[in-house]
Amino acid sequence: MKSLIWKVSAVIFLGTALASCDTMAAEHEEMYEVTITNITHGEFFTPIMVASHHRGIKLFELGKPASPELEVMAESGNTNPLAEGLLSSGHALDVAQATAPLPPGKSVTLRVKTNSEYQHISVASMLVPSNDAFFALNGVRVGKNKHKITKYSPVYDAGSEINDELCVSIPGPGFVCSGEGTNPETGEGFVHVHPGIQGIADLDKAQFDWRNPAAKITIKRVRK
Repeated sequence: MKSLIWKVSAVIFLGTALASCDTMAAEHEEMYEVTITNITHGEFFTPIMVASHHRGIKLFELGKPASPELEVMAESGNTNPLAEGLLSSGHALDVAQATAPLPPGKSVTLRVKTNSEYQHISVASMLVPSNDAFFALNGVRVGKNKHKITKYSPVYDAGSEINDELCVSIPGPGFVCSGEGTNPETGEGFVHVHPGIQGIADLDKAQFDWRNPAAKITIKRVRK
């Protein structure tokens, strides 16, 4: 009987301790505003994703193949698989997604929560029109930084689709092209810095090519 009482007491204590830890984590949450500015001449950013996550989590690695989730985003602009993957894995605390594309010269601000375990922020979006171009902030540590952090992102190529610049393989609608969002043909096979729009098919180089960087990203802590 004593053993049973001890076990019940231990379970109650453990439950109380876990609840206390959850409460402490919530009390130590910080809110960050992430502002993304499109500084390209003619490219749109598809609805942007911002995530707060564990240390060591990367959306991609240069020179290595893109994940299936990143490939979907880079080819179609759909960030849902990337966001859902981060959340379901337990590696992300919070994810925010914009509801509309971002035109050249415009900005959008999204908010995400952080705490002592989730102190890194990533950002990602596809550039359209393009085959598989994207910009990203790949795991920047914010901690409890009181000062504004400013970063600039170049454009990356997911390496998952050939850069044929044909509208039939570039998503839309409303961005010059209205083709398919994904393409079974493979590209270079690894993530690398994008060479830009070459004007070899349906895309006008003078209108859509960019000069890196393509995105300005500012992160600042705000009150909840």
